[in-house]
Amino acid sequence: MTSTSLPIDATARTEPALPLGGLLALAMAAFITVLTEALPAGLLPRMSVDLGVSESLAGQLVTLYALGTLLTAIPLTAATQGWRRRPLLIGAILGFAVVNTVTAVSSSFAVTLAARFLAGVFAGLLWALVASYAARMVSERQKGRAMAIAMVGIPLALSLGIPAGTFLGAAVGWRVTFGIMSGLTLVLVGWVLARVPDFPGQPEDQRLSLTRVFLMPGIRPVLFVTLAFVLAHNVLYTYIAPFLGTVGLAGDIDVVLLVFGVAALASIWGVGVLIDRWLRELVLLSTALFIGVAVVLALSSGLSAVVHVSVAVWGLAYGGVATLFQTASAKTAGEASDVAQSMVVTVWNIAIAGGGLAGGVLLDTLGTRSFPWMLVLLLVPTLLVAWRAREHGFPPVPRR
Repeated sequence: MTSTSLPIDATARTEPALPLGGLLALAMAAFITVLTEALPAGLLPRMSVDLGVSESLAGQLVTLYALGTLLTAIPLTAATQGWRRRPLLIGAILGFAVVNTVTAVSSSFAVTLAARFLAGVFAGLLWALVASYAARMVSERQKGRAMAIAMVGIPLALSLGIPAGTFLGAAVGWRVTFGIMSGLTLVLVGWVLARVPDFPGQPEDQRLSLTRVFLMPGIRPVLFVTLAFVLAHNVLYTYIAPFLGTVGLAGDIDVVLLVFGVAALASIWGVGVLIDRWLRELVLLSTALFIGVAVVLALSSGLSAVVHVSVAVWGLAYGGVATLFQTASAKTAGEASDVAQSMVVTVWNIAIAGGGLAGGVLLDTLGTRSFPWMLVLLLVPTLLVAWRAREHGFPPVPRR
């Protein structure tokens, strides 16, 4: 990947060069985090057989990961506000090496669940660091592009990492895949030491309470939209393997995940180009596209072409939302962006946990064909809340 593939604009000519080495190290951290989080979705049938549990119970490996994050992101972020940033970042990254190694060698479902919970703990801390780290590494006018570059690890994990991991898991076993992730994590530690600068923690007299940030105008709409959108995504994505099996595409899971990931990668590139001028419009468009996908999947008869096109549009709708929601939160909270970011991380992982739980219940009761209708029920209110948050949360950007 070269700098020519990253979003740029005319203002870049008068700004210092972006610290791509450091920003891409943050992107790699995001890549490993998303891969650790979502890989069980592609390997769910194999993991359930190997660990001796049902697919719906194996889906709780995603749920426990999310619970680890949502229960600890805010208290850990608050407790470590005064710590120097790079040692804290490296500690979170090394945590992934440990828990992914345990996952790779464990034959006990209970131990694997515990490892997934701890992985979520480290993820909550890392997500609270990445966005603010990227913003601190650049000038004020470069913050949007820097955050977009740091977030590029998300669609890369979805487009390349998870399909590759799913293929590798089918070829040599899912345990090898988790072991490889541990090796990548150790490489990343050296990269961070070489290219990511250190920053001091936040002085105590500048810290704001969670309550004050939560009551800021616009924060609650941003959190609601994040919660409902990501919940809808995870209801379907966590159980994508059984859903595809129902529509006769069980053998296409790696191709479907690749289609989704490539579309998501295109989405985050487009968001990086447009976010500074069209944030509100991009949030509304992403939500509307996702509603359309849900309706098509609900009404379709499982035709391969329809499913693949729907998944591509789903990827376009989802790929850039992490950058959109984090940027909206940062702009709304201002100086309190670190606290607001920990709230976004918590809400995001409540949605991941909720997706695993709700999807598991639907899978065991109504079947996978109920998934698209659940998405519609979640996404219509999401669109309405985002539309109404015109003054605060998702305001239009003044244009010259």
